[in-house]
Amino acid sequence: MKLLVATGNAGKVKEIKEILSSIIPDTEIVSLKDIYDPVPEIPETADTFEENCLQKAEWLRSRQECWVLADDSGLEVDFLNGAPGVYSARYAGEPSDSIKNMDKLLKELTGVPAEKRSARFRCVMALMSPSGESWVMNGSCEGTIQAEKSGTEGFGYDPLFVPVGYDKTFAELGKEIKNGISHRGMALRLLSEKITEIFK
Repeated sequence: MKLLVATGNAGKVKEIKEILSSIIPDTEIVSLKDIYDPVPEIPETADTFEENCLQKAEWLRSRQECWVLADDSGLEVDFLNGAPGVYSARYAGEPSDSIKNMDKLLKELTGVPAEKRSARFRCVMALMSPSGESWVMNGSCEGTIQAEKSGTEGFGYDPLFVPVGYDKTFAELGKEIKNGISHRGMALRLLSEKITEIFK
């Protein structure tokens, strides 16, 4: 069977494949880059992760008629009243640029003490069947935003985010630790029973 991941983000696809490799090792997992050139911009017009996630899944399912896995995820910073939230990928404008996004975030948190830099990564993951039936799960990871970038692994805001219980950023912890505690890993594990039932 084939599972189409509704993203062209190489970092997301890599993480999803790593997490699912032990759950559905014989399933072909493909991304938008594997079937589209150029990669289309799937509409994300909703105000919540849940709505955006289902919107992306339905957009792709209606065109490919296959099993689709979609996610919408982002960073919520408490001092900024939950921003960047659903706008995380394009926080600094179009086109999406992780460095510019992080620089904007650091500028907005200039002078904010460590105890007020609490944040979380949130991920909503949806599995959708060729007929449109869907299963949705939420995952989150609490942490803080440090004052400068550290680490070279991961993607997005990973070099700034230090999860609770650790003293290193997601970009420093390595994929095994990150995948074990991340928002995306949590959402996928919550979906794993349904994914295993279908793809095995």
